[in-house]
Amino acid sequence: MADDVEEALPRAVALSWGVAEHPQRGPKRELSIERIVDTAIELADAEGLGAVSMSRIASELGFTTMSLYRYVTSKDDVLALMQDAVCEVPIPPDDALVGADAAEKDWREGLRRWSMATIEVMRAHPWFPDIPISGIPLMPNNLTVLDWGLREMRDLPLSDAEKMSTALLLSSYARAVGVVERDITRSRQADGPPAYGEAFTAALAELVTPERFPDLAPLVSSGTYADADGGEQDDFAYGLDRILDGIERYVAQKGGATPVTAAPLPEPVPRDKAVREATKARREAESKLRDARKREREAIARARERTARQM
Repeated sequence: MADDVEEALPRAVALSWGVAEHPQRGPKRELSIERIVDTAIELADAEGLGAVSMSRIASELGFTTMSLYRYVTSKDDVLALMQDAVCEVPIPPDDALVGADAAEKDWREGLRRWSMATIEVMRAHPWFPDIPISGIPLMPNNLTVLDWGLREMRDLPLSDAEKMSTALLLSSYARAVGVVERDITRSRQADGPPAYGEAFTAALAELVTPERFPDLAPLVSSGTYADADGGEQDDFAYGLDRILDGIERYVAQKGGATPVTAAPLPEPVPRDKAVREATKARREAESKLRDARKREREAIARARERTARQM
């Protein structure tokens, strides 16, 4: 049975579950999957994912590169095992509630903690999102984390498909925020914090005018747009709470037996020359309209000044 399972799974997945056959011979038995993966993680943490190669791992361990291939079939195996290893995060205990008591369970806080776990993994291991997602989670630590998220939704009136879609929504949001946070941190480490002072804001305000950017200009003038630290606003928490608000509303509608249907996605805009030209013409017309409105405001202001002087 074990042989059948191993043959059905990719090598890295079989290794992660401990169902792959391990080498039994060799002059130096101290080499192991765990040491290979731990060394790769240490390299990636210190120098980035680009530093991870089979030859570099072997060199760090004091072995030949070929000796590693007795344990893994390729670098892709190592990357997959690295990704799963760092997903071994602390899982809160399951405070199971049943019946009427289940209503007391704070599923929002549970999903908030679950989403934050993704951010924490990426903060500890910035290379994590550089490994492409190749499909559904298959490895034990990944599945343990997914099981935790589904546990937080256990008592919600959602179908299995809806729970999986909710998990994907939250994890995708957390991953996207984590990538942005990671990239900003790297930029600051390389170049230092951006000098967004009063002079910068004033210069930007000269370019971002109300006529061209009627809704953005006030944010630039107030300094909100260039606030590198976000002020008192926690952007991740704000966005996450709005997503949870939407989930809560959806759950409430389902609980009240209100039919809930997903809004259809808008049709993609065809990649067509005529469409591009029409879009360009629309933008030019909008620009002319903004200019006309500006002239109108100026004319009204001058008229009011003349009226005031006559009085």
